[in-house]
Amino acid sequence: MIAQLFSAEGLLSLLTLTFLEIVLGIDNVVFISIIANRVQASQQQKTRMLGLLLALIARLLLLLGIGWLIGLQKPILTFDNFSLSFRDLILIAGGLFLIGKSTSEIHNKLEGESGSSKTNSKILTWRGAVIQIILIDLVFSFDSILTAVGLVENILIISIAIAVSLGVMLIFVKTISDFINKHPAMKLLAISFLFMIGTILVVEGFHAHVPKGYMYFSMAFALGIEILNMKIRKKSHPVPLKNEPTKSASRKVKQ
Repeated sequence: MIAQLFSAEGLLSLLTLTFLEIVLGIDNVVFISIIANRVQASQQQKTRMLGLLLALIARLLLLLGIGWLIGLQKPILTFDNFSLSFRDLILIAGGLFLIGKSTSEIHNKLEGESGSSKTNSKILTWRGAVIQIILIDLVFSFDSILTAVGLVENILIISIAIAVSLGVMLIFVKTISDFINKHPAMKLLAISFLFMIGTILVVEGFHAHVPKGYMYFSMAFALGIEILNMKIRKKSHPVPLKNEPTKSASRKVKQ
């Protein structure tokens, strides 16, 4: 197993799987960042670190129990020609949780602004944040581990790839969290990503496969548009559209 790791094929598999695990872990980092920002400022860093540590532990435990994990894909409920397994039920429950959580976050950001100071920003307890992170870590870990096992059979390579990818996330999670928290529009965009991910989890729980490439492309496209908007807003004068009169021209018309 170790000799296979240091072979050319093993190293290539390790690099490919590490990159894939980083991409698959983006949604987890976004969720952890949003939840951590709801905790008291003194406990946010601890919540982020613990969230990623729990993600690492969950993935390694599921990897060790890969036989049990594969067994969760066996049908337990059958309706005519349609069947559901434990994995399907977990994806559906996790997706519904994400949809409900993201909807609640959007409501707090928009409707909460006009309310009293007590309802404007609800502080989440550290224990409550950890419980939510554990639940979502388990849901995301199913997808991550099943994808990894489908690509690479060497358990050591998968374990190293998971540890390295979560180490990279550990380095950048505070930067991502601060960036999301600093820009309200970016925070709403991140929450909408969670809503979309939750919807896809529910759909996949009902056996309708959605290629991940479509999801990541739409997320990257929306993120690119928002970054352009941020650069435009930094300028003192907005960029006029074609055939749109400038401020000086409109003043002359009024005079």
